[in-house]
Amino acid sequence: MSGVERPELGPVPETALWTLWHRALEARRPDGVLVDPKAVELVDRIDFPFAERFGSGELVGQLQGLRAACFDREVADFLARCPRGTVVNLGDGLETQAWRVDNGRARWLSVDLPEAAALRRRLLPPDERRRILDCSATDPRWMDEVDPADGVLITAEGLLMYLRPSEARALIGACAERFPGGAMVLDTVPRWFSRRAVQGKLRDRHYLAPPMPFGMDADQRGQLATAHPAVTEVREVYPEGGRGLVRALLPFARRVKQRPSVVALGFAES
Repeated sequence: MSGVERPELGPVPETALWTLWHRALEARRPDGVLVDPKAVELVDRIDFPFAERFGSGELVGQLQGLRAACFDREVADFLARCPRGTVVNLGDGLETQAWRVDNGRARWLSVDLPEAAALRRRLLPPDERRRILDCSATDPRWMDEVDPADGVLITAEGLLMYLRPSEARALIGACAERFPGGAMVLDTVPRWFSRRAVQGKLRDRHYLAPPMPFGMDADQRGQLATAHPAVTEVREVYPEGGRGLVRALLPFARRVKQRPSVVALGFAES
């Protein structure tokens, strides 16, 4: 299918294309760790030099697929407990999770900056259960759009690293205070990775990663509980499966402190 959409995005919103591309690469594989036909469809519809700009590395695609699968498991577990709950995807760009794990009853709210939200609206039109809101994740006004009656899970996939540390903590604290009994799933990059991004030293082919001010090593995840007294659970969500050398190394990777991590937070009931 020829491209029909020519996106023009700033450095941080453009990361939505980077993650989309690598999810699609993984989803195209017969032995892929992520089933994501919607991502493949979107790549085919977007007129953008994905391979030239982002490369076609098999390892990066698999790691992105494993990360997405960590979030999917947490969302699927939430929907099993709260089938009519609301999943809020903060800064999700062109994430297609709502098509991978939707149960037909849940409500989904995508919250993103105007340029990213506009692209999502064109490519993934909202419907009565899937809404899109033009709003920064750090602007608490998006919380007014969430009905917590049937349960709330907030995801921040590929988001917090682009915030200042104080902004990341404030966002976690605001969610914990506003949504008692809710939960949040987020991911972090290690401090060394954050430093290199801030220094402009993370380059892949023709793509320079934007600055990532917030970094946290995996063994520091307990510090997230200090964002607010209502954060009562902090646990890591480990990748599962994989293939080849990645599959063999995953159990040993857990021992490495300076690595990326996916973390689930639980909020106290009011």
